[in-house]
Amino acid sequence: MSQQELQRLKVVESEVEGRLRVAEGAVLLGLGERQVKRLKRNYNATDAEWVHHGNAGRQPAKARTQEIRGRVLELAGGKYAGFNDRHLHEKLISKEGLTLSRASIQRILREAGLRSPQKRRAPKYRSRRERGAQEGMLLQVDGSRHAWLEGRGPYLTLMGGVDDATNKVCAAHFQAEHEDSVGDLRLFRAQVEDRGIPGAI
Repeated sequence: MSQQELQRLKVVESEVEGRLRVAEGAVLLGLGERQVKRLKRNYNATDAEWVHHGNAGRQPAKARTQEIRGRVLELAGGKYAGFNDRHLHEKLISKEGLTLSRASIQRILREAGLRSPQKRRAPKYRSRRERGAQEGMLLQVDGSRHAWLEGRGPYLTLMGGVDDATNKVCAAHFQAEHEDSVGDLRLFRAQVEDRGIPGAI
């Protein structure tokens, strides 16, 4: 029994026998009155086990955390080397009995400088779309709001239609409004009147 536990035993014993009040015992032990009352309730004159702290003999939480961390790193670098985070997490739960979240395992690995070996897929090669085979098959339409007058007037929106096959500007106009349906219809009208109806827009 430690010196602290012996003092606790004597103070609580004095309280039970009425030689000391709870408030005085709390001051002597450096505890709150509620804690001292709990000790007094647990007091047993024939067995001094009650005086031991509840965590006596238990491994400290911090030491346990370090032990688990070491085990995860050991398994990740040995038995499960090359496993990605998700697969490693599954094995640690099912085969090793470690009850850790995937986020905890990832944090342990990243703090140790270990990255998931899972490779990111290479981006798909995007081939450029072939231009239309002949003029008039596809009309590309867009609008661009800009200070076209370079400060000498208001902002304007340039509405334009470009032939996909030839890259020729088939129709275009400026308007004060933002890009809208009326501007699109005006553009299509100019296209149809000047060059005919495109195969697609």
